[in-house]
Amino acid sequence: MGEESETQTVSPRDLRVSDEEREHVVGVLQKAIGRGMIDLDEFTERTDIALAARTRGELNAVLVDIPGLINHEQVTAPPAYASSDQRLELSAKYSSLNRSGRWIVPPELVVRNKYGSTKLDFTQAQVGSPTVQVELDVKWGSVEVTIPEHASVDLNAISELKYASLEDKTGSDGRPGTPRFIFSGRLHGGSLNIRNPRRGLFS
Repeated sequence: MGEESETQTVSPRDLRVSDEEREHVVGVLQKAIGRGMIDLDEFTERTDIALAARTRGELNAVLVDIPGLINHEQVTAPPAYASSDQRLELSAKYSSLNRSGRWIVPPELVVRNKYGSTKLDFTQAQVGSPTVQVELDVKWGSVEVTIPEHASVDLNAISELKYASLEDKTGSDGRPGTPRFIFSGRLHGGSLNIRNPRRGLFS
C-alpha cells in the first residue's frame, strides 16, 4: 500500500508553472484583446492573475472561457505517452514533459508539446543504440536537453526555427561522441537549450 501511494501522479492542474508558461498565457490574452474577445480591463485583470499563478489550474482559469484560442479538454489533459521498443512518443498540450533519472531511451524519440515546457535529461538514461533520433514538434514552449559529457548532438536536421532560439552549450555539434543525439523537426516559438550536466554549485 505504501508503494502505491508513492507512485500516485500529481493532477495536471496542480503542476507548478514556470515564468515562460505565464508569459505564453499573457501572449494568448494579447491575441484575445486584439480580436475583441476581452476588453482592456479584463486583459489587465487576467494578466495580473496569470503572472501570480503558481499552478496550472490557476493559470488556465484565465483562458477557459475564451473560444477559438483554447480548448478546455487540452488544458486539463495529462501528457500522453506512446512507446515501443524502437520509438517513444511524448505528447502534451499546456503541460510539462519531464524525463530524467534512469529511463530507457529507444532509437527514436518524438516530442510534441504545445504551450508547455519539456525537459529531457539523458545523463543517467539507458541508451541502447549509438544514435538517437529526436524529432521535435514544439509550439510556444521551451525544450531543455541535458546530455552526458561523452555524448554529442547533430542539429542539422532541424527543419524550422520560427520565433525561436537554439543554444548548444555543449559545443558537441559535429564532433564525435556516443551516443549521438540527432535532432530534427520544428520549433515554433520558444527555445531549445542543450547542455551538459552541471558539475558544481557555480558551474
